[in-house]
Amino acid sequence: MATGTVESAVAVRLEENRDAEKSVDREKTCPLLLRVFCAMGRHHSLGDYARGSVPATELQIYTWTDATLLEITGLVREVNYEARRRGTRFSFAQIYPDRSALCMSRREIGTTVSGERGPDDMKTLKQCRFTIGDYIDIAITPPNRNMNNQSNRRFRPY
Repeated sequence: MATGTVESAVAVRLEENRDAEKSVDREKTCPLLLRVFCAMGRHHSLGDYARGSVPATELQIYTWTDATLLEITGLVREVNYEARRRGTRFSFAQIYPDRSALCMSRREIGTTVSGERGPDDMKTLKQCRFTIGDYIDIAITPPNRNMNNQSNRRFRPY
């Protein structure tokens, strides 16, 4: 019996990987509405999403599930002047309904940096298990704040 369970789990994983590798035909597939909320230097609190309310800093993007975090970063940079500087850090979080607690939950999904390559750049919404109706919350940190935090850590004697 254990062998059957292992084989089933392996088959499911292989099927998930095949689905993840399939790209969306953007000519034939209707885009989804991605609701993005940006804040400078921090993420919005989960209380901002309570009881059907959302933060005022909404950016609506029509895109597909194969959109990457780098692609979304580029779209945010187009409309947010403060986020255009090289070295600006974009920290992505997925806000989704937690059915067991009847509230919203947050999951960190990746980070991109303007002008630098990173491991999360090519991560897609589908790979992040994004579902229609979820929100994306982005904490935008300008490069001068990044440098100050890094230098403080670097010179600590302990």
